Amino acid sequence: MQGAIYAEGLVKTFGDVRALDGVDLDVPEGTVLGLLGPNGAGKTTAVRCLTTLLTPDSGRAVVAGIDVVKNPNEVRRSIGLSGQFAAVDEYLTGRENLQMVGQLYQMRAKEAKARAAELLERFNLADAADRPSKTYSGGMRRRLDLAAALVVSPPVMFMDEPTTGLDPVNRQQLWEVIQELVAGGTTLLLTTQYLEEADHLAHDICVVDHGRVIARGTSDQLKAQTGGERVEVVVHEPEHIGAAREILAGFGKGETTVAEHTRKLTVPVTGGAKLLAEVIRDLDAQGIEIDDIALRRPTLDDVFISLTGHLAEASEQDEQETR
Repeated sequence: MQGAIYAEGLVKTFGDVRALDGVDLDVPEGTVLGLLGPNGAGKTTAVRCLTTLLTPDSGRAVVAGIDVVKNPNEVRRSIGLSGQFAAVDEYLTGRENLQMVGQLYQMRAKEAKARAAELLERFNLADAADRPSKTYSGGMRRRLDLAAALVVSPPVMFMDEPTTGLDPVNRQQLWEVIQELVAGGTTLLLTTQYLEEADHLAHDICVVDHGRVIARGTSDQLKAQTGGERVEVVVHEPEHIGAAREILAGFGKGETTVAEHTRKLTVPVTGGAKLLAEVIRDLDAQGIEIDDIALRRPTLDDVFISLTGHLAEASEQDEQETR
C-alpha cells in the first residue's frame, strides 16, 4: 500500500548538477521519515519537489494521495511546510501572521482568529502575540513559523531542518511539538543534519548523498549494518595495556584496537551486559586496574561516517543545489 508521501525515481537537475538522481521514498501514514544527508546531498531539493515548489524533471511523486505534478494546488491544500528559515512577516505581530495565513487559506475571519489564539498558546507565544515578530528571538520566530504551517491542521507535514540554529531548550520544545503532531496522526518528512534528532523522532531513516538514497531503515537497522557492540576499556597503567589486550582478545569478535596515548582498548563483541561483567571479572582477577569500561552500540554518527565517509556536521553554508 502506497504511503502518505511517495516518490519513485525523482530526478532534478540544475545545469550540470544532478541534485536528485532517482530518489525513491515511501512514508506510511502517521509516521516520521528522517531524511539525512550532508549539505548539497539533495534533501532540500526533494522537499521542494514534493511540496510543488519545484517540478521534477522525471519520476513520480504522490502526497496525501495526490499527484504533485498533475494537481499541485490540491497538494498545497493538504500539506504544511516549515523551511530552513522562518518565513514570517517581521512587521506583523505573531497574531497577525497567523491570522493572515488562515485568511489566505480562505478561513473565515472569526475562525482564523480563534485558530491563531490556539496556536499561540500551544507554542508558548501568547505573551508575545501582539508584538511585531521582528522583536522575537530566533527560537520564537521558528516556533511562529511552525505554527503558521499548522494553521489548517494538514495531514502531511514537511520540515526542512526545522531546528537548525536553535539552542537545546528550543530544540527540545520543537521535538515535543513534533511528537504531539505525529501522535495525532500527522505524517511527517523531516530533513536534518542532527543525527540525535533523527534517532529521537524518526520511525524510519533515509540517508541521501549526491542525490541518491544510499541507505534506509530504522535507526537500529542502520546501526546493525555498521557493526555490532563493542567493549571499550581504559586501563589505569600503560604497562597493563598488553595484558588487557590479551583478555579482550578472548572475548572479541574481531581485532582489538589500542590508543596508546589514552590507554583505551576497543574490541567488537556480542553478548551484551553479561559479557561486560565477565570482562570486568577477568581484568580484576589479573590485577588490572581500569579507569573506565563501557559497552557501546554504534551511533547514527558511526552509520553516517561509514556510509558517506565524513561527519554529518552542519556547515555555515546552506544547501546550494537549488540556488
